Formats: sequence, structure tokens, C-alpha cells
Amino acid sequence: MRAMVSAPQPEAVEAGLDVLDSGGNVVDAAITAALVQTAVDPQMCGIAGFGSAQILLADGTHTCIDFHGRAPLATQPDMWADLILRECDDGFGFVLKGEVNEIGYQCMTTPMTLRACEDILGRWGTRSMADALTPAIGWAEQGFEVRPHVWNFWNTPSVAGRIPGIRRMMDDPSVARIYAPDGKLNGIGEVLRNPDLAATYRRIAEHGVEDFYSGQIAQTIAKDMAANGGLITMEDLAACKLVETAPLWLTYRGHRVATNQPPGGGLVIAVMLRILERFDLSGMGHNSADYIATVSEAMKIATVEKDTRMGDPAFVDLPMEELLSDTYADAMADRIRQGIKTNVPRLNTGADPKETTHICVADNAGNCVTMTHSLGSSGGVITEGLGFMYNNCMMVFDPRPGGPGSLEPGKARFSALSPTIVFKGDAPYLLLGAPGGTTITMGNLQAILNVVDFGMDAQQAVYAPRFTTTSNTIELTNRILRKTEATLQARGYPTKRHGHSYMMPTVQTIRIVDGVLDGGA
Repeated sequence: MRAMVSAPQPEAVEAGLDVLDSGGNVVDAAITAALVQTAVDPQMCGIAGFGSAQILLADGTHTCIDFHGRAPLATQPDMWADLILRECDDGFGFVLKGEVNEIGYQCMTTPMTLRACEDILGRWGTRSMADALTPAIGWAEQGFEVRPHVWNFWNTPSVAGRIPGIRRMMDDPSVARIYAPDGKLNGIGEVLRNPDLAATYRRIAEHGVEDFYSGQIAQTIAKDMAANGGLITMEDLAACKLVETAPLWLTYRGHRVATNQPPGGGLVIAVMLRILERFDLSGMGHNSADYIATVSEAMKIATVEKDTRMGDPAFVDLPMEELLSDTYADAMADRIRQGIKTNVPRLNTGADPKETTHICVADNAGNCVTMTHSLGSSGGVITEGLGFMYNNCMMVFDPRPGGPGSLEPGKARFSALSPTIVFKGDAPYLLLGAPGGTTITMGNLQAILNVVDFGMDAQQAVYAPRFTTTSNTIELTNRILRKTEATLQARGYPTKRHGHSYMMPTVQTIRIVDGVLDGGA
């Protein structure tokens, strides 16, 4: 048996490979690696986070597990309506007075990741949660060397009203005690230890995950929330349940594509692929001005639909049949051919966080796991003694009542998380997923186009220069040709060039061709 793990953190990949080498299956490897990610990338993900996973097994199992966090039951639809300063330029949340939705005790949705890890492992894995937690305990206790990505997140400056990253690490004394005990954050290559997190994981390994949701850990969480004006209660923790759905299916150039259902972002990918199938993208040339303009218009159309008509299906009547119809795709393609530029309305402008992480695991027998999990951009709060940071996903709810993404108790916010599998016939061909806020769907889309339309392998599909268009501005990575950018500007497109060569977002892939695996990270 041959198998592969693709993830942004070497420590997590190695943990997954160790599980596979010792006889574990792809689910064992994925959950073990995901838990290591919570220890070595603790602001990108954590057990108090959220996510989405797609699982395909050779025994015929094929399902999606939705573990988006939900607004606490104490949430009021209008509680932040008078605090709005601006909307992020790509629609990933709002900037409010006092940053109450971005940092602190009111910014958290319910913590779902630990529940998901237990459920997925218990149903399809062969290892116990205690076994799966063991490597993460080691990394938390013995420490990990701070990687440039981790350091950069901690030290991200304030952009367009957003808080600087340092505040997430220093405002809460319980966070600062772990990450800056001498008043200074660790530098790149220095070792960060978190014995509190190790102790929490040991307790979960000994007493079970339920301790987190209804036992001693839950009581500690609820007490801390009540003492600090938080919204999460014991009732919220006890209500943490996963949603299992069938994959959302579509076809693209003869390939079957399976992605996740709302409130995940798979519908956004489906809308874009359905429109773009009506164009000869390969004939335009990869990253030509024609190609970027065409794909950008599909991105903008899907973004407007996401902003105005997509949401938690338990709260919003989604026009799925219309959005996936030939009539709709034909009409949108005709708009693009006519040169009509879609307008993406935004309430003022701002900047968006692009934080999260992903893992792909596959073997040559056709067993696959692709899973995205996140803390949003992390809430800057740790309950004293527990060691893990909470998510800040209340930030991405619309504080204006009455919309598909507006605040409501028990509601999940529509997200771009979109773990996806592309098939050749009945066999899995390409696994992919990514972190990156609303750019996730745009990166996943381009990975699919790079492989299907341009014949790239998994690594080429990840390394190829990318762009993203989730507002009226086309954002370009630094390897997009400047003469191409000039042509786009001459056609009336505003552009923004980023200094990074690889971003928007950091896609992870595994490709399977005739039983041979190649990966991209």
C-alpha cells in the first residue's frame, strides 16, 4: 500500500506518515495530523475551531462532515447593528467599533473541531482518540520551532482598521503567559512550549471528548465565559452536533466533482465551474489577460451570489436548483462574453484575514480524506489553564439583521471551506483544499482548472501563479506578468499586486493517476 499526506506543517505530515507506516488507515492519519496542526499552528486551527471534511473510502463510504461553529444561543440579531464601521473588501466579515466580533469573549462560535475529530475517527478510523492525541501532546509539551508563517501571523500589522496580530497574542493575560512570558514573542526557530495544552489533551485522552462538552473542561469554559461577558454556555457546548451530508455533485469537462454542501463553500466552486465550462480556457492561455478576466468575472458572479443568496440551509432557502442549472450558467456565460462587468457591492472597504489550515491524505486503494479546519483568524482568548485559543467566527456574520448571513442564535455562517475531490470515471483523481478566508474557493477553483484544463500535476497546480477576485479589484500574485496586468487595466479592471509569489490561498493537493500518487503543497 502506498499513501501520501499533504499539509502546510511538516510536523503534521510526519505524524500522519508515522500512523500510516504503523498500519493505520487514512482516517487515522488525517485526524492524528489534524490534532498535531492544533499544537504546532495554534492560531490557524484548534480544538475550539470549526471545519469541513470529505471522506471517501474503498468500502463505498462517501460523505461530508460539516462542523461549522454556530452562533451562541444568547446571540441577538441586532446586538451589533449600531457598531458597524465597514465591511471587508472580499465580504469576509465586518469591522465593528470595539472589535467585539474580532477579539475577546463575544467573538466565538461554538467549538466543533474536537467533536468532529472524535466522530470521524470513531466511525472510520482504527485508532483511539488517546492514540491520535499522543503526537499533539508531545509537540505541545516538548515544544515546536516557530516557523516563519506562525511568526508572520503573530506580527501582522494593522490593516484598514483590523487589529494587529500582536494584540491576539498579548491582550489576554492567559494568552500572553504562554506566548510571551517575558513580554516578548518567540522569534523564528525558537521553541514554543504549551504545557497547559498538553495537560488538556491528556485529560481528554483519559476522560474522553465528552469532558470538553459536558464535563469538567466544559464547566471551566462556561465559568470563564460567564465571568468575562462571553456568550457560550453549558447549553451551547452540549448542543455541539455535527451535520453529515451527501457530497454536492457536478460535472466539469467530463470529470465528476464532489464538493461540500452549504454552509461550506462548495456551491461557490460549483457555480464558477458550471460557468467556466462554457469557455475554451486552455485556448486562451494560462493566466493570459483573457483568461484572468473570464475567470475573474465568474469569481465575481459567484461572490455576489454568496453574499446575497447563500447561507446556512437550516435558516436560508437556498436557490440550489437555479444556481446549478444550465439556464443560469448559460446566462452568466453570455454576460461575460458581452463584456458586462459584474459589480460586487461592499460597505466601505477593508482587509480580510486569510487564516486556516488544511490536510489531504490518500492511498492508492482509493481511500481519501480532505479536511479544512480553522479558528477564523483566532479570537485572542485562552481560558486560564486550558492552553487552546478560541475561534473568532462571529466576525464573519453580517451585523445587519435580515440577510442570509445575519446573526441568529444557533446559526452557522456560510464559509469558503471547500474540501473537494475530482474523479476520473469512478476513481478519485484529485484531492484538494486550502486555507485563506474567502480566497479558499478561488484557489481551489484554480487548482482544478490547472489540472483539468492545463494538464498540470499536483505540484505544478499549486505553484502556478494565482489571482483572486472577490471584489471589483483583481488581486494578483507577484509572478503574474506585468504586461498582463497592464492589459487588464486597459480593459477597465482595477488591480492590486501582492509582493508574495505564493498566496491566495495556500492550496494542498494530492493527485492519483493509475494508482500512483503525486502531491502539491
